[in-house]
Amino acid sequence: MQAEIITIGDEILIGQIVDTNSAYISKELNKIGVSVYQITSIQDDKQHILKALQEAEENADIVILTGGLGPTKDDITKHTLCEYFDDTLVMHKDIQEHIKYLFAKIKYQYTELDLLQAMLPTKASILKNNLGTASGMWFQERNTIFVSMPGVPNEMKGLLNYEVLPKLQKKFHLPFIIHKNIITYGMGESKIAERLEEWENKLPTEIKLAYLPSYGRTRLRLTAKGTNKEQLEKMMEKELTSLTNLVSDITVGVGDDVPLEEVIGQLLLKEKKTLATAESCTGGAIATAITSVPGASAYFIGAVVSYHERIKTSILKVAPATIKKYSVVSAQVAKEMATGIKQLYQTDYAIAVTGNAGPTKDKTDTSVGVVFIGIATPTKVFVEEFNFGQPREKVIQRTTVKALELLRKEILKNPTK
Repeated sequence: MQAEIITIGDEILIGQIVDTNSAYISKELNKIGVSVYQITSIQDDKQHILKALQEAEENADIVILTGGLGPTKDDITKHTLCEYFDDTLVMHKDIQEHIKYLFAKIKYQYTELDLLQAMLPTKASILKNNLGTASGMWFQERNTIFVSMPGVPNEMKGLLNYEVLPKLQKKFHLPFIIHKNIITYGMGESKIAERLEEWENKLPTEIKLAYLPSYGRTRLRLTAKGTNKEQLEKMMEKELTSLTNLVSDITVGVGDDVPLEEVIGQLLLKEKKTLATAESCTGGAIATAITSVPGASAYFIGAVVSYHERIKTSILKVAPATIKKYSVVSAQVAKEMATGIKQLYQTDYAIAVTGNAGPTKDKTDTSVGVVFIGIATPTKVFVEEFNFGQPREKVIQRTTVKALELLRKEILKNPTK
């Protein structure tokens, strides 16, 4: 069973908003055994929509559209669907009363344009939108199902989960799709693939392995697809165990895609330890990642963004002589920064980073992309040097990930007895 998703709206194409609807729809369709063949974003233009509908009908069993169902003139999806299906609009009194009710609920006066949203195609099964005024529409023409939903994310999600997905599951005998994830850090995609080659070549035809790399980490996703759920689960469990054993030394999580900062938070809570950061080239990115986890205040004490040399010496107590001799981008300065922040905030662990994120070298001779990461533990302080290349954003992201990765390893080395 193949689906195509079409998102309609100039605001997507000019980068004014990010299309999160497609990702959500794809994920939910996948859960019920529907594969997404293609995702297309198009303009609020009648001819463009008609062309996209025709092409989607040729490719997919299910076509899902979002956007263009509002009350204004630029919302043309409903009228274009009528043209595509040779249909007309009629007033649905129940939907009109629903629209009036929604406005009365928020004590806001509706307009005639708002009520015109109850004008809907005669050939469509109407999907009542409990969260908004734009109804969803379900067409079945020839051998294809077309579903049109509003582009407002929470309204789309409500219709998808409570109307569209149940109707699809009732109508079709869908396969089972099972996903399992292993999150790894510290080894590149090609190296992992080399390690797994022999095992991967022996995988059953029902199971596929995907490598999903990002800065500093690789997510390994096993996908099983078939009609016998019990058999699939047994095969998946067997292969997941084998894969876990093969990458146990670089694994930080199995199952959901748990961020590294959350893994570190769990470790610090378990060990009842605290953490602080001193950041130069990352400008607070490491602290931002750590504090993105709810409850981080239980273990994260604080940070100093020591972007200027004066902050390194006055607050972190880096010796001016050290900077003069080795420059601000050096292992020696990173070590003193880690020591300084650990002492300042009286924590068990500390991270310190200094480097050249680019695009220029500033006052140092160190190459752009070179970063020194210092880690202070309850028993030692050490520094590692890295060259993360360019551009600036890449250096900051990779420094953040690598610093967290180094910290995790140290926490695991020092479990509470």
